[in-house]
Amino acid sequence: MISLYRPGRSLLHRLPAAAKLAGLAVLAVALSVWPHTWMTAAAALGVVFALFALAGFGPRTWARQAWAIRWIVVFVAVLQLVFAGPAAAFVTTVRIAAVVLLAALLTLTTRSSDLLDALRRGVEPLRRFGVDPWRVAFALSLTIALVPVIAGFFRRIREAQRARGVRLGFRAVVPLLVRSLRHADDVADALSARGIA
Repeated sequence: MISLYRPGRSLLHRLPAAAKLAGLAVLAVALSVWPHTWMTAAAALGVVFALFALAGFGPRTWARQAWAIRWIVVFVAVLQLVFAGPAAAFVTTVRIAAVVLLAALLTLTTRSSDLLDALRRGVEPLRRFGVDPWRVAFALSLTIALVPVIAGFFRRIREAQRARGVRLGFRAVVPLLVRSLRHADDVADALSARGIA
């Protein structure tokens, strides 16, 4: 999930981007691998909320982030409820929500440029295997830049459908896909003109 950086002076804001990325990786693995009960899963989510508070963000901020992933949460919860039962559904859904909220907190407290620099430095050892760190960082920055563009496409399509009295549904995917592909072609042409791609 992509969130906009919000300036602040908290401990999380001041931590280096590389340390926060490493912390996110460790916590995500721990949440995914460590066996959980409903109590430990709820406690893990409580720790995430405490980290939001430590960063100076109130309930409104994490609630907004949780609302943005509501369909993912519902989808996972329903699948787990059907195939694994209520207890497993609760534990799995809470674990996924906690990891996604941690990622959102990372982007809320870290500038995109700092994240990309940290990722580029992390990929640097792979240069000996033919990986270009600059291209990896550029691809990530391009991806981050395109997410709000595609979200804007979806918002305009939704408004147009509502204005025509059309019910929202899977039909919105087709015009979104067409607009996204056209935009991708335009970006590719611009990069080629500059000798980047």
